[in-house]
Amino acid sequence: MQFDTVLPLANSPGGHRLGVNGLAVDSNQSILYSGGRDGVICSWDLDLDLHNPPARLLETGITPIHKKRQTTFRSQAQAHTHWINDIILCQNNTALVSASSDLTVKLWRPLAGNSGEPATIGLHSDYVKCLATPRSPSNWVASGGLDHKMCLWDLNGGGKTLEIDVGREESSIKGSIYALSATPSILASGGPESIVRIWDTKSGKRVTKFVGHTDNVRAILITETGDTIMTASSDQTVKVWSVTAGRCMYTLTMHNDSVWSLYSDHPQLAIFYSSDRSGLVAKTDIRGTSELDNGLCVAVCQEPEGVSQVAVSGDYLWTATSSSSINRWADVDTGIGVQGTILRQHHRSLSASSRPSISSPPNHISLVLAGKGNNENVIPLTSILRISNTSSFLPPSNRDAEGTSPYSLPGSRRPSEAITEEDIAPIVPLRTTPEESIEGQNGLIKHIMLNDRRRVLTSDTTGEVVMWDLLKCVPIQSFGKRHLEDVVPEVNTMESIANWCAVDTRTGELACVLEENYCFDAELYADEIKFESEMEFKEDQRINLGKWVLRYLFSNLIDEEIRRDETYRMVLNEFADPQISLSKGTGPTPIQIPPLTPVLAAGQDSTDSKAGLTPRGPNSASQPLATPGLSIGLATPAISFSGMTLHTDHSAPTNPDDVSETGKRVSTYSQARASTDKAYDYFSSPPTVIPSEEPVKLDENQGNITTTSAPEPEKESSGKEGNSLFGKKFRMSFGSKRLGKSSSAEADKKASITDEKSEDSDGSKSAESKEKTIDDNFYGCIQKIRHYYDMQLSSKSNTPIKSNILPSPPSETPPLNPPPHTAVIIQEDRPDSGGVADLYRGTVATLGTDADLIEKKAPMWLGELLLRNQVPVKDTNKVSFVLLPYQDLLPSIASAIDGNSRLNANRNLRVKKILAYVAERIEAQSHPPDPTALKPEDYLEIYCQNKLVSQNMTLATLRAHVWKTGGDIMLYYKSNGLKKIVGEKTLAPAEKADETALAILLTK
Repeated sequence: MQFDTVLPLANSPGGHRLGVNGLAVDSNQSILYSGGRDGVICSWDLDLDLHNPPARLLETGITPIHKKRQTTFRSQAQAHTHWINDIILCQNNTALVSASSDLTVKLWRPLAGNSGEPATIGLHSDYVKCLATPRSPSNWVASGGLDHKMCLWDLNGGGKTLEIDVGREESSIKGSIYALSATPSILASGGPESIVRIWDTKSGKRVTKFVGHTDNVRAILITETGDTIMTASSDQTVKVWSVTAGRCMYTLTMHNDSVWSLYSDHPQLAIFYSSDRSGLVAKTDIRGTSELDNGLCVAVCQEPEGVSQVAVSGDYLWTATSSSSINRWADVDTGIGVQGTILRQHHRSLSASSRPSISSPPNHISLVLAGKGNNENVIPLTSILRISNTSSFLPPSNRDAEGTSPYSLPGSRRPSEAITEEDIAPIVPLRTTPEESIEGQNGLIKHIMLNDRRRVLTSDTTGEVVMWDLLKCVPIQSFGKRHLEDVVPEVNTMESIANWCAVDTRTGELACVLEENYCFDAELYADEIKFESEMEFKEDQRINLGKWVLRYLFSNLIDEEIRRDETYRMVLNEFADPQISLSKGTGPTPIQIPPLTPVLAAGQDSTDSKAGLTPRGPNSASQPLATPGLSIGLATPAISFSGMTLHTDHSAPTNPDDVSETGKRVSTYSQARASTDKAYDYFSSPPTVIPSEEPVKLDENQGNITTTSAPEPEKESSGKEGNSLFGKKFRMSFGSKRLGKSSSAEADKKASITDEKSEDSDGSKSAESKEKTIDDNFYGCIQKIRHYYDMQLSSKSNTPIKSNILPSPPSETPPLNPPPHTAVIIQEDRPDSGGVADLYRGTVATLGTDADLIEKKAPMWLGELLLRNQVPVKDTNKVSFVLLPYQDLLPSIASAIDGNSRLNANRNLRVKKILAYVAERIEAQSHPPDPTALKPEDYLEIYCQNKLVSQNMTLATLRAHVWKTGGDIMLYYKSNGLKKIVGEKTLAPAEKADETALAILLTK
């Protein structure tokens, strides 16, 4: 499971951030729907009468210049976490279905009173590319994807009703579905195989197939009667197939580039629109013709980019391109005259009975002969496209200087008159500018994570470069319109921080993805972080970045769970054991706040009565009180506050979470207790407590730097407990991207725990085993806490039940204040489908109110982290190095037994800790320590690759930026002369000169 956090972009009106892939028009409501590569579905009020054409249209025979209408934004839904590839209106335009590269098919009812978020009705195992539904009202929609499957989904919640595996049909390796079209009885599909297949929608069996295209089939249309199919392909052709005859009837070649889309609302496809990769949109009218070759094809408009889809309604058409804006164009009436020629001839008879005829509507304007003096009411020849290679209606010739054409009548060209490329005039689209452009927003398209793993540089569609803070979820600096790569050297630092999150900008926003198996890997020293308010930390205290961010993203959820826990304990204390609540006169006990000074933001008063349960950042409106919790976090020594007490009831049963086996979650309280039993540790945090019958043995170094004689093999991750270490994900979206089981079915499985309860009966004790079921989700953590309360009650303790919810305190996770509208998405891995599925989508502000839903959908480890301050235990990544005296001037740290100077330590170990280790080995330590004595980092130095290394540099940074190669790091220690060390040797004069020269060289 993963968590995706989407960082909010600057506040802006609705609209797409990236290109638009899908369009659909509701003519009854005058609403345009659009689906984009940002995963957003937008609806727009068109303010147009799409049913009644303007009066001038029938009088003059030409589309008039319409009164300017302003399209306004209506609403939008962040339906998907990846590109939307297609959208379609269903059920009399009351339902909108979308297909996405996030593997899902979703249904949105935008006209409903409470439309809510789009609901998932289908799931593929690869990108979903296209949708289709019959023209007549139907209760199903078909989807096709790159998983070689077509699925029919019930729109009323019935799930999958049919699945067709194209790959299994002929063992095809290119069975991806890029185009679909449907009638109630048949379904047509096409893809990279260049084959068009027809399927029965009842049985799922193939009816027939058509072979003829030479490239990917990108769009398909079917007549209402189902006897004719039209297909568009990347081979630059549009083909018309007869289902009854089982062959291709016509090949249309009006395009000179890959044809990407087809659109028609005519029952017999007598009028259809096509668009191609060059941006050309063509309208073809074959009404009243017996041969498609004699139809009229007009270049309507030209977009600067490829047109992925066209939507037409009334006298307008809309185009979708890779731009975030949508253009509206005036349609062309193809019933008017063409300059210098006759467009329609109704006296023509059918030439072949096998070819379908398309009758002309009664009100169709038939015979028009236009001359030079009527140019504004005719279609110029320069806008006419030759519909096919066999068409008698050819493009205009450059030789027709006077405007007359040798092709004024069909068949008038003499066979001897060859047409060359020089003779054909360039095509000029009839519409040169759109009537309106529905402006989109600027989306992010590129990003670079900086070395500190806390800041990210992004570039948007306008070229503006912005720096983001992943911890605060906000942009912090703009660099204007520059190349992203030019800014990186100016702001990057020489650090090496473990990867704790993944970032992407595939939906036009910056998304931060956190997965359980690595989101707790990165730690940062507290003295390297700039806090807006003054804070005190223990020396060399480290803060876990993943834990820190999750703590405050879900702060509202924590507050809600604390309130619910208080209510639950109140009931237990009042009714579970009346003897406790009545005889002792003790009321319900809320969570006890430790008596420490809370971390307050600047300008806040500690006496403010409106203080919240969770500490807030300096910009928060509420008072940040210290959150109750235990003293030490994993690998993070906490501050020792005077007066802080841990409520421990020795008469109550031991909390089973306090001591855990190897590979299980270990509470910070257990780690704190273990650290007091060990000698001074200057390298890292105390190790995990491991129950054993024998006492724990420490190595001779009494620390985390251990002597080794051979390289350590990489250790595998620790064992898993009830819930998997991998699976669900969190995605944070900073906009205007893992936990639990790997499948939803497994998420419903129960884990069982068995507790032994002793009871007195007739003077003897007997153990009774009682099984408790624990859900494998967030609520399972709450069940464990409440089970612990039951154990306290069963012990008949005379003290009220105290809260067992102990979030991390501010000493471990200093207050943050992420923007309330930062999106938080919980996703689940779907190994069977090769992707992830959304389980929950909300914002930082709504996480508290959505507590019931999150308890069901979020994984158990999130609950353990937020409510119990426990993180999954993993093996520590270590770095091996060899530590030697520089030119043998100081005593060696090697053991007298084996003479080994090869060591390894935590990758986050600082150089000054290595210096302290060296000082301890080469000189006697005073007892008690002299507070006025020089620290080891004051009189010792470390060199690597002949470079003086900063005392605050970590081993990971040293390897990545100084050592820059494999194998053990070679480190050399020497004295800087500020302190006399016993056994230190002196250099000869010549050696001193060489060392002085080296020192001068190193300082340059």
